Amino acid sequence: MIFAHVFENDWLGILPEGFLAVTILGLLVAGVILSTSAPMGFPLMVVPMIYLSVWALLVTVLLVLHTPFEMVAFYNVFVVDALAGLLKLGILGGATAALLMSTTYVRTHMVNIFEYGILILLASLAMLFLVSSYDFLSMYLAIEMQALCFYVLAGCKRNSEFSTEAGLKYFLLGAFSSGLLLFGMSLVYGCTGLTNVEDVAKLLVGIEAETEVHALTAVGLVMVTIGFLFKLSAAPFHFWAPDVYEGAPSSVTAFFAIVPKFALVGCTLRVLLTCFYDFLFVWQHLVVVSVLASLLIGAFGAMAQKKIKRVLVYSSIGHVGFILMGLLSGTVEGVQAVLVYLVIYALTTVNIFGIVLSVSSAHGEGYMKYISDLKHLSKAHPALAFALAMTLFSLAGIPPLAGFYAKFIVLFGALTSDLYTVALFGVLTSVVSAFYYLRLIKVMYFEAASDEVTVDGLDRAKATLVAWTSVFLMGFFLYPQILFLWTEKVASAFLG
Repeated sequence: MIFAHVFENDWLGILPEGFLAVTILGLLVAGVILSTSAPMGFPLMVVPMIYLSVWALLVTVLLVLHTPFEMVAFYNVFVVDALAGLLKLGILGGATAALLMSTTYVRTHMVNIFEYGILILLASLAMLFLVSSYDFLSMYLAIEMQALCFYVLAGCKRNSEFSTEAGLKYFLLGAFSSGLLLFGMSLVYGCTGLTNVEDVAKLLVGIEAETEVHALTAVGLVMVTIGFLFKLSAAPFHFWAPDVYEGAPSSVTAFFAIVPKFALVGCTLRVLLTCFYDFLFVWQHLVVVSVLASLLIGAFGAMAQKKIKRVLVYSSIGHVGFILMGLLSGTVEGVQAVLVYLVIYALTTVNIFGIVLSVSSAHGEGYMKYISDLKHLSKAHPALAFALAMTLFSLAGIPPLAGFYAKFIVLFGALTSDLYTVALFGVLTSVVSAFYYLRLIKVMYFEAASDEVTVDGLDRAKATLVAWTSVFLMGFFLYPQILFLWTEKVASAFLG
């Protein structure tokens, strides 16, 4: 028997991941050989590697788009379905945007680190495997592969104490969350003897609530849920995020803010709504507490911050609360709301970091670091200031911008599931969080600056990303049906 024939059709399902893995190996070998070549003068490979990585991601996008079938491959370890397809496109698109935004930054701050683009490709590959994982073993391995890349990326700016500290904190606290996740999965395996998501779901259907198996499985489920909430930086497990995101290089922070949520939210959806749907009332209570805490901390935590990245981190925590609110309902409408919110939030984050990586600090510290660096931006670059103002209004949920539709569909899904208290809390915290978004606009337009703000990093790639994402955020209300219909189709296929 020929081994390749055993999985003959399965290889077609992982064609995008296979191509990306082979490309990563090729780029890594080429980078090592060329960057250490004395005859070639030890060339700096960081920017060429970024552009080659972008091309690799674009080809992978085409391969994902041309995978029309749905299947469960490799003995039920790997799944190809509509949900995985949408999330993979989000991961690849976000990684491409993060790489394009980072060219000017890495050229001036990380000139000798050619592995930067390769690490982002490796992290993206791990996330592609994660959203298609259909077994606890493959899921955990994908999470750890992603985490290892993140640890290195957070500390890749070797001449910066803050970057080294961020990488160390991320490693220690990430290892703790991985331990919780693994312990929870071990408990589930110990009670059921299974690791496959679908098999565990079938075994747990109709299990009696008073049995020891039910109790131990519920404990394992709680540990798994806490592990995912920790990875998502949802409150009260968010304490690592502000320091890590602030200490990491700005281009890496952009990648952290845009891409991982697609993979982690998708994996959480698959575990909680496929594997543990019959334990809805067990994990729902924990997620409700996390939603309320995330909304509260996201609304009030950013008010006292002076640094722009810390403001964006606390804003992200609040938006994670809205994403988890859609998960709470466990319905098609709720899953659709989660997917819509993910797409709109990712595009909004691309827009903001495209601007952040374009504005120089008035304190002479490189790229924008403090909120006060926004002063006079409206006069230095009116178009950029207008784009940032519209993006902040969208994050605040001001109609008719795209952010309003994202929050509306999440709140509508919560109301249809009788989660009235959670929905009301979401509305109230949105009103409070609008304060610090408006504060940024006030600083940008109405406060006088002692130093002139300059915009010296707006290259063609960032200008294109900021322009198109701004058009999307402001023009989404004209034709929202495409995104709504696509996500509804995916959600119906996922829960159907």
